[in-house]
Amino acid sequence: MSGPRRLTVRHKSTYRYSSPVSFGEHRMMFRPRSGHDLRLVASRLSITPQPVRLHWLHDVFDNSVAVATFADDASQLQFDSTVTLEHHEVPSPEYAIEPYAASWPFAYTNEEAADLVNARSRRGPDAVVDAWARSFVARAGDRSTMGLLRAMTTGINGEFRYVRREEKGVYRPADTLSRRSGSCRDFAVLMIDAVRSLGLAARFVSGYLFVPDRAAIQGGGATHAWLQIFLPGAGWVDFDPTNSIIGNQHLIRVAVGWDQHQALPLWGTWTGAPDSFRGLDVEVNVTEDPIESLCEGCRNETARWL
Repeated sequence: MSGPRRLTVRHKSTYRYSSPVSFGEHRMMFRPRSGHDLRLVASRLSITPQPVRLHWLHDVFDNSVAVATFADDASQLQFDSTVTLEHHEVPSPEYAIEPYAASWPFAYTNEEAADLVNARSRRGPDAVVDAWARSFVARAGDRSTMGLLRAMTTGINGEFRYVRREEKGVYRPADTLSRRSGSCRDFAVLMIDAVRSLGLAARFVSGYLFVPDRAAIQGGGATHAWLQIFLPGAGWVDFDPTNSIIGNQHLIRVAVGWDQHQALPLWGTWTGAPDSFRGLDVEVNVTEDPIESLCEGCRNETARWL
């Protein structure tokens, strides 16, 4: 594992209305998931108008969720989150996959299979997606599990056109296949369904993307989506088909779920005239801070944590 990057993520979402409306409960997933490769240094959340109550909870996936309730009407609702974190990236990861899972097809152990039921469930079989997924078995050549998944990840990146979409929802996997284009969340949902058709366990991930080279990376300037696949011996491994990334390089995990509905960055309700809504503006900036700027005490704490 390489040394840490110190990153600051600024995420601002602004809802605009033509006249004052009232707001129901709003839930936010802005706080990154801490772990061995990510350490949260500082966080700040500002909400306007100020909620009458703001509390935090961990959902069934252990995502950190902020819940806000409001009393005042307003014609604008803004959420402004800033987090600073240390991100330990692995540019070229080598995963110690268990021998029984190194080649496809393989079967999870009984214990793994029992825990991964939801991660392997599909909404329904789709022959088009099934056939497309199996085409990568031949592309992988040696039928290695990682070779198969790498071929699918790079295949989506090379053969599909990325289109940033502001509207809600995702395309059906078969629709993404027929369009040969989509957003990061469309690609993630397609690959999740494809690997599940091959018997693998996968989950949806939402978070942020660090973009050191804007010419080479797609999906910056907004929240990002990718997937994780459970590989015995390696655990949950990140795959970003939008940018052909395998591993955590540039990827800042915030929330996970069996499907995209369980990992929404922000959702809530409002009450007012049906035509009051004027739009949603989202700004996301991920910047790198020099690690030397850490105070001596912070550096010492980092050393102890490593």
